[in-house]
Amino acid sequence: MDEQLKELEKLEKNTNIFLDKLTDPELWIKYGFIALKIIIILILSSIIIRVGKAAIGRIFKRRSNVPLQFSERREATLIKLLQNILTYTVYFIAIVMILSSLKIDVTGILAGAGILGLAVGFGAQNLVKDVIGGFFIIFEDQFSVGDYVRIGEFEGTVNEIGLRTTKILNWTGELYILQNGNITEVTNFSLHNSVAVVDIYLGYQADLKKVEALIEDLLKTMPQKYEQIVGTPSVLGVQQLGASEIVLRVTAETLPLQNSFIARELRKAIKLELDAQQVEVPYQRIVMMQGSDHQQNNHFGDRQGG
Repeated sequence: MDEQLKELEKLEKNTNIFLDKLTDPELWIKYGFIALKIIIILILSSIIIRVGKAAIGRIFKRRSNVPLQFSERREATLIKLLQNILTYTVYFIAIVMILSSLKIDVTGILAGAGILGLAVGFGAQNLVKDVIGGFFIIFEDQFSVGDYVRIGEFEGTVNEIGLRTTKILNWTGELYILQNGNITEVTNFSLHNSVAVVDIYLGYQADLKKVEALIEDLLKTMPQKYEQIVGTPSVLGVQQLGASEIVLRVTAETLPLQNSFIARELRKAIKLELDAQQVEVPYQRIVMMQGSDHQQNNHFGDRQGG
């Protein structure tokens, strides 16, 4: 009976202590300040994220007014990437501040995160290298999807750009997948106009001035036929004096990657014009002599000599 009374007294005492704490104004003020601080941290974090995202969007919107622009796909990728980095950074700082407000020691958490990040960094060096390389490829606008590039020994059209890999499609159908961290040298053929180069072979008996005049008159009509030509093609002059031919060089500035097509069309048009003006193009001739004819000629020579 005495033990039950003691238990009841102990329970009543604990209940009174709990009620005293529960009704303690200082306790409610303390936790109220903590809750208010957490709410303020969350509100400020949300405002910072929204303002930061809007600022990133405005920066790229202003950039669209300058001559050097990003492609739309690359611009959207870069905006999304920067906005995600901003969001994760702000959330991480907010979580640390909330834990600190709850009187939780964040020093150990930060130290553990640092050690974990260091371990991941050492274990995934190539991955980090590829991601950083991909970021700078996108940020510096080195090339974009649809560009024709040469990277090392690989050449083709850029099919896809990721943060870790870049895919290049060759004109024969091969798809090359390259790690961004291994991309050190890039030749981009799509940024500037190309030049079509055509060499014309003439015989030494041809009237050089007449042929140059014919070709120049023909070249003046080419920009009207082909919108890929920029300006009027020109005859540079004699490029080479060969053993049996003179080489004239013709060049034409074209839109990016259109030089091969225009070069073929120029060769065709020039050949047709030379044929129409009866200008002969040199070609190899093979003279075949039969054995009987050769013996008869030698026999006839011996009789005359005798």
